[in-house]
Amino acid sequence: MSDSHPTPESPVLTSESPVSTPDSPAPTPESPAPASPVPVSARHTRPKGEPRFPDGPRADPAGSHFERRIRSFQPRRSRVTAGQADALQRLWPKWGLDIDGQRVLDLTELFGDDRPVVLEVGFGMGETTARMAAADPGTNVLAADVHTPGQGHLLGLAERDGLTNVRVGNGDAIILLREMLAPDSLAGLRVYFPDPWPKKRHHKRRLIQPEFLTLAAARLRPGATLHCATDWEPYAEQMLEVLTDHPDFENTRPDGGFAPRPAHRPQTRFEGQGLEKGHVVNDLLFRRVPHRVQRQDQHQDLPPTGA
Repeated sequence: MSDSHPTPESPVLTSESPVSTPDSPAPTPESPAPASPVPVSARHTRPKGEPRFPDGPRADPAGSHFERRIRSFQPRRSRVTAGQADALQRLWPKWGLDIDGQRVLDLTELFGDDRPVVLEVGFGMGETTARMAAADPGTNVLAADVHTPGQGHLLGLAERDGLTNVRVGNGDAIILLREMLAPDSLAGLRVYFPDPWPKKRHHKRRLIQPEFLTLAAARLRPGATLHCATDWEPYAEQMLEVLTDHPDFENTRPDGGFAPRPAHRPQTRFEGQGLEKGHVVNDLLFRRVPHRVQRQDQHQDLPPTGA
């Protein structure tokens, strides 16, 4: 018979039950032994609707304010450690922002200075982001991701290393670029190891597409660098093709090919694991070209303002 269902012949002893000794009288019907206490779970359960981190990132900051579209990311459910949860609770109000698409960011106000800002789309656990921010304190880094443990980990790294030039965005980078960043507001864009979506039917979900590049170009100032890296060779070839064909970007490589990993991009743990498996990592370094100037005759057929 199961231990969870004791018989009268097999009483259960708990910290509340009396222990029988040779000198202690046996329980009588008039003085029955105390019943076993009902175990109570120490795990906190949130009431329905209560946010996971009241002062931290929201689960879906943009909500239903914007049209449904194919997303290039898949939110992952992972365990948040005590340290990550603590960082989210304490540091999010100071260094975090929800990508809700409801306002245009004042980057000078956000960072507290007017240093150039680089956007990093997808930062994993944030180790590379923190190392690059520490090595270049003259550049502010706006790092966007939807992975809650990574958000907490990066905030903790920023506090530990005294990085005042890091801000963490929670939500869809497309909404951030389209709705919350002003034209020419970025000095650079980093996309390291985005999801390759290897199945052909999922290629439409890949981030580096002509439409994304057009949006990014509108937020990058002339001369800004777009730096991509991937260990999925077919995706690398697609990146190279669409970037080469896009009129707003030019390859920094004279030969028009891939770039060697620059010294300022440290090798990630994920990247090292891929190299051990024989994967080839390709970097792409493209530059935002100066704005194209339209000739006056290209506007002659346009209606007057207000028409």
